[in-house]
Amino acid sequence: MTRDPTSKKSIRKLACEQGFDLCCFTKPAFSSQHKIQLDSWVAAGMHGEMSYMAEETRVERRKQPESMLESIKTVIALGMKHVPPPYSLDEAEEVKSSGVIAAYAHGDDYHDVMKKRLKAFARDLDELLGTHDQRVYVDTAPVLEHALAERAGLGWQGKHTLTIHREHGSYLMLGELFTTAEIEPDEPTSFHCGSCTACIDVCPTQAIVAPFVVDARLCISYLTIEYRGFIPEKLRPLMGNRIYGCDDCQLVCPWNQKAEVIELDHLQPRHENILPALSALFELNEEGFRERFRKSPMKRPGRAGLLRNVAIAMGNSQNIAFVPQLLIALHDNEALIRGHSAWALAQLFPYAMDGEIINQLTYHSHQEKNNEVLDELHLALKNIGVLNE
Repeated sequence: MTRDPTSKKSIRKLACEQGFDLCCFTKPAFSSQHKIQLDSWVAAGMHGEMSYMAEETRVERRKQPESMLESIKTVIALGMKHVPPPYSLDEAEEVKSSGVIAAYAHGDDYHDVMKKRLKAFARDLDELLGTHDQRVYVDTAPVLEHALAERAGLGWQGKHTLTIHREHGSYLMLGELFTTAEIEPDEPTSFHCGSCTACIDVCPTQAIVAPFVVDARLCISYLTIEYRGFIPEKLRPLMGNRIYGCDDCQLVCPWNQKAEVIELDHLQPRHENILPALSALFELNEEGFRERFRKSPMKRPGRAGLLRNVAIAMGNSQNIAFVPQLLIALHDNEALIRGHSAWALAQLFPYAMDGEIINQLTYHSHQEKNNEVLDELHLALKNIGVLNE
């Protein structure tokens, strides 16, 4: 076993050179509490439509990190900081004609950035310690990364389920290197949230149903990124202008108010992704979408998913300037966009009082072939008061 503190210091230096702010070590194991919580979460169906999260084989592998690499001895938990949102929660909500995007998605896709850096770190590690079997992971394998980070001493798991570090806060992307090299583990992190419930209290949809338990079916991050269907009507008004992810629980966390200022963000945030105009996003065709979000994590929901989210934000904006675009969107090829545009038009009708909204919704209710969109059109007309229950 590598017990020499100098060796661990050298490993951390290599990690730092590859762009990682935190580097900690642990055995491939964690407390039974995390395993029990995982089973309960899956049994309750809180994974939503992320069926891969509930696959028996993957669940068991999550509970047995040693199964991820034969003869594994050590898990190196790594953290890479990114800049927090350059605005407050109140400021984001006030700009109703702009969309709010989670800060980590303002720049390049962290999966690509971190995977490249992890592989380079792995090569450096082989040069330092000699060749060993290794695997690197960034949020794409059955790994309980927050549990391993906590056990490695990188940070504790907050009540919002994210990892929090004393100096760096929670604006961290996590990655892991599993290796057959035997390195002395660090001490686990203790819990420092105390009685604070700020993250639970602020959640727009009350998705944090209990400390350390997030129901994905209610979570705006899941709904705007992972979920591919029609977002439940009751949740739409609660989404406000959040179109990709949600930082609310981090924005109010006291530990983030104390976090050190980051000098370099390897995700390279782009100005156009910081509170972008909803109208500009809604004009994107398929080609424009691919070009705008090349190398960005925002390509994940696809054009249909993103513009679905934008339509909801428009409906929540009280801004009648969006009505012409939403009327045009009733003709879009994507059912998700047509359906959510109908809902948005009904939300704006009390402010616009535009008879063309009723005319177009009525017309499309007679022409539409998709049953889900047809339901949305009928719902919109009912919300306006044209149709009875």
